[in-house]
Amino acid sequence: MATGLTSIKLTDDRIEIINQLLLPHTSEWLVIDTVEEAHDAIKTMKIRGAPAIASLAALTFSQYLSRALRASPPPDFLSSPETLAAHVNPVLDFLFTARPTAVNLGAATRRLARTLQTSVDAGKEARSIAEALVEDGKQVAAEDVGRNKAMAKWGGDWLVEEVKTKGGSGEGLNVLTVCNTGSLATSGYGTALGLITYLHETGKLSRAYYTQTAPYHQGSRLTALELKTLQIPSTMIVDTMVGSLFQHHNIHAVAVGADRIARNGDTANKIGTYNAAVLAARHKIPFIVVAPIATVDLDVADGSGIPIEHRPPLEACVVRGALHPPSLDAQGNKAQAAVMITPEGLDGIYNPSFDVTPSELITAIVTEKGVAVKGSDGKFDLRSVV
Repeated sequence: MATGLTSIKLTDDRIEIINQLLLPHTSEWLVIDTVEEAHDAIKTMKIRGAPAIASLAALTFSQYLSRALRASPPPDFLSSPETLAAHVNPVLDFLFTARPTAVNLGAATRRLARTLQTSVDAGKEARSIAEALVEDGKQVAAEDVGRNKAMAKWGGDWLVEEVKTKGGSGEGLNVLTVCNTGSLATSGYGTALGLITYLHETGKLSRAYYTQTAPYHQGSRLTALELKTLQIPSTMIVDTMVGSLFQHHNIHAVAVGADRIARNGDTANKIGTYNAAVLAARHKIPFIVVAPIATVDLDVADGSGIPIEHRPPLEACVVRGALHPPSLDAQGNKAQAAVMITPEGLDGIYNPSFDVTPSELITAIVTEKGVAVKGSDGKFDLRSVV
């Protein structure tokens, strides 16, 4: 069986991420040596995907404290529980500001803040608290792969049974996805792309379809690379071809990830997800959201309360890729270039990174605890899956 890609490498005290801005043409591993470098990598999208950025933030926080524990003399903030809390809480707050829409990042920083406060309240000494934070940060990343495989199985098995209830065989399934939700967006296996991978591994998948996902092209750059690496039969479509695909091909489901899910099921995900959901509803195609429990934000009643990140306007005007015909740079890598595809000086550019799909357009929400579907009242009760 083909081996998947990875977004983060951890070797003892060394953290490396693959620079996703250069994929699929160049595999450049960047060393993340400071909290500031992690923040920059997340904000500039050198690493992306809600679970992956939470993992990087937590691992970098652990690295920071681990180095402090080994320092001689030790830093002043390890002198007491109070000075430790006063020092590290702003660090966690800073990491959270890198990408505010992705609730996983906030869940990770809040988890670490709770570990800190619980340890302080328990009367532990500063070094013991720091050691507990180091281990908890590592666990944020370590737990991700198991969660992903669990939700992939839940969602895949649910879809097979859903197709059977409508008279299908549950085999030869065609599934569309948006953006990139595989190993490059997580600590391994993936969420929605994990569901597709699970169907492939169990012999139920015929073909995966994926949108290019402009303007960052996470689909055509990253999902394409993952599916090719995993040797999963796949077809790329331009974002505006979703309706045509549904008209002319038998698509059994749309599976997407999520950056935040509100209490009522409204889901923020990569821009273009809402478009696909509207078209899926028109064609009576099941629309499945696959995301870890940490993505469900029960404090937000509905999608109107989800903050939407807007990216720099220039990002909608420029595309990056390898030169064609190919040529190599001095290091032997494919030469790449950024090309502006719009007139310069446009005074109106709308560039949100996410949109919100209303819960009424969603068929099922899958976490590592199971599958939630709407009740007789047409509403989700997510308490069973969080």
